Amino acid sequence: MLNQTFASMLNEKDVIFEIFQYAQDKAKIVGAENILDFSLGNPSVPAPVSVNDTIKSIVDTCPPLALHGYSPNRGLPEVRAAMAEDLNRKFGTHYTMNNIFMTQGAAGALAHAFRAVAAPGDEIITFAPCFSEYKPYTAGAGLKLKVVPADISSFQINFDAFLGMLSPRTAAVLINSPNNPSGVVYSADTIKKLAGILEEKQLEYGHPIYLISDEPYRDIVFSGVDAPYPAAFYANTLTAYSFSKSISLPGERIGYLAVNPEAEDAGKIIEICPQISRTIGTNQTGTLMQRTVAEVCGDTADLSVYEKNEKLLYEALTSYGYECVEPDGTFYMFPKAPGGDAFAFCDKAKELNLMLVPGDIFYCPGHFRIAYCVPTERVERSLPVFKQLISM
Repeated sequence: MLNQTFASMLNEKDVIFEIFQYAQDKAKIVGAENILDFSLGNPSVPAPVSVNDTIKSIVDTCPPLALHGYSPNRGLPEVRAAMAEDLNRKFGTHYTMNNIFMTQGAAGALAHAFRAVAAPGDEIITFAPCFSEYKPYTAGAGLKLKVVPADISSFQINFDAFLGMLSPRTAAVLINSPNNPSGVVYSADTIKKLAGILEEKQLEYGHPIYLISDEPYRDIVFSGVDAPYPAAFYANTLTAYSFSKSISLPGERIGYLAVNPEAEDAGKIIEICPQISRTIGTNQTGTLMQRTVAEVCGDTADLSVYEKNEKLLYEALTSYGYECVEPDGTFYMFPKAPGGDAFAFCDKAKELNLMLVPGDIFYCPGHFRIAYCVPTERVERSLPVFKQLISM
């Protein structure tokens, strides 16, 4: 008999990929050059030259058995040490290799974090707008996801609503800054206030509440924006990181989970991660990509195009009458949908071959997401269409 939990998921639409597939099908009719697709968050800039150069060098110099063999379950020691050193250099922290667990991207890091610090039936709290996949990620671990409604005036944390959702069943709080889909960075004041609340509630409930910080966009922060490192404000922090966005390696599925060395049971959390891997079938990450990111973790792709695209879009859209909190980073923008119905608005956009994602799937109805990780010429061609849309 089929597993009905997963069979039932066939009825749940993956809205983003449905829109992407619609764009692909429509392109066959009207021509790809006439499709303005802003649906997928796939990096549009190539990886830095150092990535391919490093891969070539490793392939040429590393003994074949070491190059293609299994790595330890936690990751290669020298790679974990390199990740720790990179974090310490950037944020003045005190990680060691024993605080790092190599994973298959940030999603893999989250999968381990959820299972390490929460048991089936426990609650994870996160904040709208948030990544739509948090729901299956937490459900797969047997956890209850509670989503705090958005403060749409700023997309900082809605603390009043958050306080009402905390309970003794709260095992962890999940944040995503810089944020997908809003592009907003949580301010230092926001992180400090969150940390203070969690410290108080830990004492009240008599157990740790972990902060899980999902940071795949950490390196895409725009000029003049201060992007605080949450683990520097709260001891019980687990950080999920991916090289998918910073150096444009989404298909390589490489990242890590970093456990703050000051966190309660920090060493035990890393120790049990390989046991989690055994249960979810994700033992180890590829040795070639581990060795590669160890060499290039201080590099980034040329991320400047994202800020250029953001400025073009934000200035144009707000001049047309769209309401939008300006992004601080990432490659997403999250304006209000004219008329208030995001699905209806995005359907109208489709008629003009403009592909946008309704904000309802990010737990924030009435908004739509623009993924502007696209060539700048596509942004420029889209502007007259956005202007036409708001008057329709």
